[in-house]
Amino acid sequence: MFSREQVQDAMRTVGAVMPPTPQYAWPLLRERLGMTVWVKHENHTPTGAFKVRGGLTYFETLLREQPRPAGVISATRGNHGQSVGLAAQRYGLAATVVVPRGNSTEKNAAMRAFGVTLIEHGDDFQAAREFAIGLAAQRGLHMVPSFHPELVRGVMTGWVEFFQGFGRGEAPQVVFVPIGQGSGFCAAAAARAHTGAKCELVGVVSAHARTYLDSFRERKVVEAPVTTQLADGMACRIADREALDIVLAEAQDVIAVSDDEVAQAMRVLFADTHNVAEGAGAAALAGAIQQQARRQGQVVGVPLSGGNVDTAVFARVLAATAPACR
Repeated sequence: MFSREQVQDAMRTVGAVMPPTPQYAWPLLRERLGMTVWVKHENHTPTGAFKVRGGLTYFETLLREQPRPAGVISATRGNHGQSVGLAAQRYGLAATVVVPRGNSTEKNAAMRAFGVTLIEHGDDFQAAREFAIGLAAQRGLHMVPSFHPELVRGVMTGWVEFFQGFGRGEAPQVVFVPIGQGSGFCAAAAARAHTGAKCELVGVVSAHARTYLDSFRERKVVEAPVTTQLADGMACRIADREALDIVLAEAQDVIAVSDDEVAQAMRVLFADTHNVAEGAGAAALAGAIQQQARRQGQVVGVPLSGGNVDTAVFARVLAATAPACR
């Protein structure tokens, strides 16, 4: 999907802001699940989530190839907005971000800390996105999309780090990848092709936001309602056609995990790795746990794609029965 030069340029752009994030095969996860689980810690970025990588490459390319805009605007449930905020701040641009009403208070605070002007509008991401598009036209702002090849190119850098981090015999046989708007999965597919990694890619959606699962099965974009109360980073109502084409071509399967399964994965990650995961950030591990029986003895990979969960939400998740060790 990208030339070697494009990948190297992305690695330099992202590397100028942050070091590679760690990846570990945690022993307690192996004991619990009966398989080696490599966790890529994208919760250890400057914004606490993987999307910051895409914002950096997107803005670098924007300012290199187009006239400097008066400002930028985007829509988000949080992590994309932080990415836009950090990159806009780095490149000296004013940024406005639209979020749906009732969005995460702590993600909202994090976006404001990056200098973002925050607007609350609509009841879900799609409504916020449509409002942001209208404001962009009205105010002459550049609309930063939630899915774009330049975002994928940046996010790909984390997956290149991941796939290049293994010696002979260590590499995962299957990697579970959460799907929200699609940039994370498409980036994993691009990095797999770039590095020559030999593994299955299994997409993981929220059972309460099924557009990519239903679209994968029907092989066309299928709109689906969003009712997830925990995995807000996966709260997508309409699959992106360009992203779906890549999912159709590159995914060995797409599976769905419930909010209860996501909550259990959040507790497992905290107990076994002492890392905090937001709902979407734990979804990949939830998928691996769901397929635990068929994956015994295998080596699997999962991203902890974000750790930006509100304190009150995480407290409620941990207050449930703690997962016992094997």
